[in-house]
Amino acid sequence: MQGVQLVVAAVLGLQQPIVVPPVAPALALDALHAGAWQDEQDPTDSLWRAARQAFNRGDYTSAANLYGDLTRRYPSSTRAGDALYWAAFALYKNDDLNQARSLLVTQQRRYPKAATLRDGNALLARVQTALAKQGDEEAARWLSIQAQPPQPPQAPQPPQPPEPPQPPEPPEVGRHVAGQACPDEDDDDDVRIAALNGLLQMDATNALPILKKVLMRRDACSAGLRRKAVFIVSQKRGAETEDILLNAARNDPDSECRQQAVFWLSQVGSDRAVAALDSILRTATDPELQDKAIFALSQIRQGRAGEILRNYAANDRSPDEAREKAIFWLGQQRSPENAAFLRALYTRLTGEELKEKVIFSLSQMGGDDNGRWLMEIALSDREPVEMRKKALFWAGQTGTNLDQLVGLYDRMQNQEMKEQLIFVYSQRHEAAALDKLIRIAKTERDTELRKKAVFWLGQSHDPRAVQALMEIINQ
Repeated sequence: MQGVQLVVAAVLGLQQPIVVPPVAPALALDALHAGAWQDEQDPTDSLWRAARQAFNRGDYTSAANLYGDLTRRYPSSTRAGDALYWAAFALYKNDDLNQARSLLVTQQRRYPKAATLRDGNALLARVQTALAKQGDEEAARWLSIQAQPPQPPQAPQPPQPPEPPQPPEPPEVGRHVAGQACPDEDDDDDVRIAALNGLLQMDATNALPILKKVLMRRDACSAGLRRKAVFIVSQKRGAETEDILLNAARNDPDSECRQQAVFWLSQVGSDRAVAALDSILRTATDPELQDKAIFALSQIRQGRAGEILRNYAANDRSPDEAREKAIFWLGQQRSPENAAFLRALYTRLTGEELKEKVIFSLSQMGGDDNGRWLMEIALSDREPVEMRKKALFWAGQTGTNLDQLVGLYDRMQNQEMKEQLIFVYSQRHEAAALDKLIRIAKTERDTELRKKAVFWLGQSHDPRAVQALMEIINQ
């Protein structure tokens, strides 16, 4: 309990450790003898009674000796640990501080389940304070360490969503190619492109053949010009536009020019364009080109395009990085077909990166079916803990029923999952989430979990959180 109180003190900005005064000796002794420990057959009973009587009449030297004798003669008895505390208390009353400290440290080490252990810890703080005032360096060091506020528990890091592929930008003015000594004809090219663009708007029949001629060039210095030509062609719809873009996507020697053509094919969206993108995706060796093909297919609202992406994501011979992007873009389409596919795909995957992308994509789709699926993953003992934590986090972020999340804590056995649940509660704004954090901070038996709940309560601006922290201090 003392560790939790220190965390609360740190959260509230208190600089000194919490010191709970020892229980009044006579009252505590009377309570012990009135309870279940009184047993006429207990061999320690006569020593215990004699020590109590000595303590009550203020004969602390005799009391310390009698309690010490009980511990030495019956070290395994149920009273042995508590006898050390009362012996130390008697020595403290007689100002025998060093011996009192020694007995209290022994109690902590040998009898961690003693009923008086908490009182012993508080008495030790008093003894160390008295010794430190007398110049005892060991006691001063102890007080310095105990007075330090604990480090707050580290917040669980939510999984990072994958970065979506970046669509290409329209080509910029200028056509220099890195590493090439090309004549400086940018101004002439810019004028030529502007003229072609104007001609295309007025008379596509005459403009397209000129653009095709530009795109047939293969010298490195015309790469920038060809990129501009691809962009201009893409702005005009028609069968010939499709042919020009397909040819550039398949045959242009410049990688960026091919990528531009692939991207703009997504704006065409015809069966031929989809088939070409499928071919490029399956046969290209350039990862950037594959990236653009995946993105282009994701932008085409046609059944065949979605089928191609699903097949690619399921193909374990495809590069994992490209499969991750396909999974991401399938999740952005939010169709029941894609959701069912991704849930089924998860069970066949072995790589954690791919599985994480499936979890994220399904969380972005939303819907009751996907929410239930995320909770199933979070509850499955067959899944790795990291996957369960990610599923639980995203379930909490996407509006999973709070009653279900609150009820989950008491059924959960895994420590890491309980920590993740505490974090999930801290991210929700409903009153029930704060209520659950307060209950954990007050009643959870695991000290580390209580500390984490206390920390997150300290991040809340709700007055009830402050009240709960004060109540914990005063327990």
